[in-house]
Amino acid sequence: MNGAISTNGGNRGDMNMQGAAGHADEILDATLGEIKPEVQWAHGPTSTGSCDVSRMRVVMTIVSEQRRGSFLGIVDRFWRKNGYRIKAINKDVDVPAIYAQTKEGFGVSLSFGGKGQAFFEVDSPCVEESEVAESTTKPNGPAYEDVYPLPRPNIRSDFWSAGAP
Repeated sequence: MNGAISTNGGNRGDMNMQGAAGHADEILDATLGEIKPEVQWAHGPTSTGSCDVSRMRVVMTIVSEQRRGSFLGIVDRFWRKNGYRIKAINKDVDVPAIYAQTKEGFGVSLSFGGKGQAFFEVDSPCVEESEVAESTTKPNGPAYEDVYPLPRPNIRSDFWSAGAP
C-alpha cells in the first residue's frame, strides 16, 4: 500500500488525535514556510470527528488572480519534493485548488476562495480518539481570536497582490 493508511475504518494505534493535530501543524508550518515572500495567515477552525482532526490556516494576504498560479506552483513543488501524492488539481480561474496526500495518509489542500483568499487545510487519517488542544503555533499577523468567520484578505503585498504576472 506504499505507506498509505487503510481506509477500512481501522485506527492508527501509534497516534492519537492530539498527535495528529500536532503533525498537521508541522505540515502547515513547513508549507507556509516555503512561500516567499512571506504571506500573513491566521488560524482557521480546528474540527474533530470521531477519529480524525482537521486544521486550517487562512491566508490574510491578498493573492491577486495573476499570482495564484505562482502561489499554487510553489506549494505543488514543495509537496511533490516531500513525497506527497497529488490527488487532484482544480484549474478554475476564480477558485483554483490543489489536493494531495502525505505518505502517512494526511490529506492536504490549498484552495482559493473569494477575493483571492487562500485556505490551507490538513485532514488526518483515522487515529486513536483523544482531546485536541488549539494549535500552539502563533500566526504571523493578527490572531483574530473569537472572530468567525475571518475577514476577507486585507493585507497587501508588493509581490502577491500585484496585478501583473
